[in-house]
Amino acid sequence: MEEKEEQTEARKKELEQLAEKNLKKMKKEASEFKKFISRGNVVDMAVGVIVGGAFGKIVTSLVNDIITPLIGIIIGGLDFSNLILEIGNSKVAYGSFIQTIIDFLIIAICIFTMVRLFEKLKHEEKKEKVEEPAKKSEDIVLLEEIRDLLKEKQKSE
Repeated sequence: MEEKEEQTEARKKELEQLAEKNLKKMKKEASEFKKFISRGNVVDMAVGVIVGGAFGKIVTSLVNDIITPLIGIIIGGLDFSNLILEIGNSKVAYGSFIQTIIDFLIIAICIFTMVRLFEKLKHEEKKEKVEEPAKKSEDIVLLEEIRDLLKEKQKSE
């Protein structure tokens, strides 16, 4: 009986140690996750995704409500959204697919333009930094003056 109690106590301690070890591991994981989530990049990415979703809706409206009807007028009043190919009982809405391709192209052009603009701004910032000459410390300026005076003195002798 006493042996069984010792085994139970040993098992209890073993389980407590295992629980403590797992708790430490979970705290460490939670701490790492907190560091990850609090980084600026993650927050910036989340904002980008939200703004991108809203931008996608704007582009979809632009394509569906303005560009597609204009293209339809140019090519004879054709409305892409109504272009359907019926094969048996199935309908292939290729007009909707054409509108989606136009959506994609407009978004790609906008992103391309924005990336080029940001790259141009970065390049100008770097150019400004390079153009600005580094100021010499007063010690260096003084040492250069002393050097120049010593050179002049050696020449005159």
